[in-house]
Amino acid sequence: MSAEYIHKAKRKTLVTGVIGSDTHIVGNRILSMALEKAGYKVVSLGALTPAEDFVKAAIETAADAILVSSLYGQGELDCRGFRELCIEAGLGNILIYVGGNLVVGKQSWPEVEKRFLDMGFDRAFPPGTRTDDVIATLDRDFKTRAQNPPKAKHERQ
Repeated sequence: MSAEYIHKAKRKTLVTGVIGSDTHIVGNRILSMALEKAGYKVVSLGALTPAEDFVKAAIETAADAILVSSLYGQGELDCRGFRELCIEAGLGNILIYVGGNLVVGKQSWPEVEKRFLDMGFDRAFPPGTRTDDVIATLDRDFKTRAQNPPKAKHERQ
């Protein structure tokens, strides 16, 4: 086996997209390009993506993580039940991130973050988060999961 083949075999697959009725794609595209440059295989769903399509794409591509963007302030509504959709599809322990301008109005980021973590997201990123920070967090989370595989905390009961 060549070194190139081994590297590609170990690449993590990520599904990215902009959820709901949001058409703000530029930031998501920049993130996807940075993730690809960092060695990740990215399946980009684009804008106006229903939550169910993220899950379908994750199943079809055997994705290791789903990264959801929302910039129009309705992310809290669009993301409700996202972890449950993953659980129903047998992806209860898939790593899921959300980021962007997730809520309407000025709200305390720690409170917003807590709401998304309580919804089952593994990480929530505020507006303006640098791509390097997302990649570093993703690398750490995958390394942690490799050393300590998650228990079935998100599996359907």
